[in-house]
Amino acid sequence: MARFADKVVVVTGAASGIGEGAARRFAQDGARLVLGDKDRDGLERLAAELGGEVETVIVDVSVNADCETLAARAVERFGRIDVLVNDAGVDHLGKLDEGGLEEFTKVIETDLYGVVQMSRAAIAALRRSRGCIVNISSVSGLGGDWNHSFYCAAKGAVTNFTRALAMDEAKNGVRVNAVNPSLTYTALTAGMKEQPELIAKFEERIPMGRGAEPADIAGAVAFLASEDAHYITGVNLPVDGGLSASNGQPPLS
Repeated sequence: MARFADKVVVVTGAASGIGEGAARRFAQDGARLVLGDKDRDGLERLAAELGGEVETVIVDVSVNADCETLAARAVERFGRIDVLVNDAGVDHLGKLDEGGLEEFTKVIETDLYGVVQMSRAAIAALRRSRGCIVNISSVSGLGGDWNHSFYCAAKGAVTNFTRALAMDEAKNGVRVNAVNPSLTYTALTAGMKEQPELIAKFEERIPMGRGAEPADIAGAVAFLASEDAHYITGVNLPVDGGLSASNGQPPLS
């Protein structure tokens, strides 16, 4: 497929996980890529594997100047931005009063400010191309999670930021949507795989019986970024194997 031929796609958090999966999918579909991450080695490895027209930028999305640099580099190299995928993020597990408040600041600055700052840095170019933004939120942005209050706060804000920005930018021809994954097997969840009983509890709640692979999420991202979704904006799409279809009651058989 080449449905993104001649399109310029910027992906944050691209060195691993969902961001890497999205980068691979867009490359497969013919896009020119600008990939941002703090992980220099991971970016260089991925760029070498993808080949083609790929620009890499070392970026910390919690730093506004880095976001501006990433957007500017895309325009400098390719002359435009058609798609922005805001994936970079961190997690935090713990009670409200465990650890220092700096953990909350870290999550908010990366998971929320990073999305806002990167969107702001790219919005002028996206208006010119009548492009789109796809945010990687979470089912934790649609409902609460045990011991994840910091993360839920950030992702809940991303969910509603997606809706509000979509409303503001529709008149400018820019679509804004989000994908809301549940359990996804990435480096962030690698530790869970070492706890089979914990994974089993998660998978028992998911009607499709397993967590997602990055490619599963990347397919939904590519759809929302494509012309097939040209009349879709302001949507937070759960990609969760049917998890959000449940009312929370346990299976009876």
